[in-house]
Amino acid sequence: MILLRSAAFNLSFYLMSVVIVIAATPLFLLPTRLTVKAMAFWSHATLWLLRVIAGTDYEIRGKLPEGPVLVASKHQSMWDTVVMTAILNHPAMVLKRELLWIPFYGWYAQKARMIAIDRDSGSSAIRRLIAQGKAAIAEGRPIVIFPEGTRSAAGAKLPYKPGVAALYRQLGVACVPAAVNSGLFWARRGFSRKPGTIVLEFLEPIPPGLDRKSFMETLETRIEAATDRLIAEAKAGDRS
Repeated sequence: MILLRSAAFNLSFYLMSVVIVIAATPLFLLPTRLTVKAMAFWSHATLWLLRVIAGTDYEIRGKLPEGPVLVASKHQSMWDTVVMTAILNHPAMVLKRELLWIPFYGWYAQKARMIAIDRDSGSSAIRRLIAQGKAAIAEGRPIVIFPEGTRSAAGAKLPYKPGVAALYRQLGVACVPAAVNSGLFWARRGFSRKPGTIVLEFLEPIPPGLDRKSFMETLETRIEAATDRLIAEAKAGDRS
């Protein structure tokens, strides 16, 4: 049953995406806010299809970040980027520059002024990250960054990259850590979409002003502890 529902979701997801992408293409000629609304609509439609077809719902815990703030989230699945676009107001997502080369997706990301960096360019990537981050904060937008730099399997932990610390120290805004258990339901690789409830939890904000070492230790401890708790909670629910 899971395989059938997963197949139905994947087919519906790709068909829906093609339709929305083509229908919204004229928005490239109009103000950015309309492109952002189209992206949010696509995200909400994806979450709806996931719930109706695959039986995968979601729950948001904690206070939803608003305005110029840095959101640092665990990253286990494509779902994480989908939900952030749906629930936050015009977020500036930090993403790999290679994603801009993807037809349509990359065009939308550029139009929405996402923050694209070349991770192989060293210090220049950090300078570009900070410059674009300052521009987003000046516009009153939340910045979303995944500190590990890529998706990790549920239960796994990758080294936290320096970009999040650079943004925190240079932007002078609070950082909201976020934990998620999405990898249990929508794996970073794989076909199946499992029924259940994905939880995204926004944790206690870290105020600006900490030194780099204290910030990174606090951030990683909060995110990893909360993520482990959410994974254990979901697995316990499966056994009950």
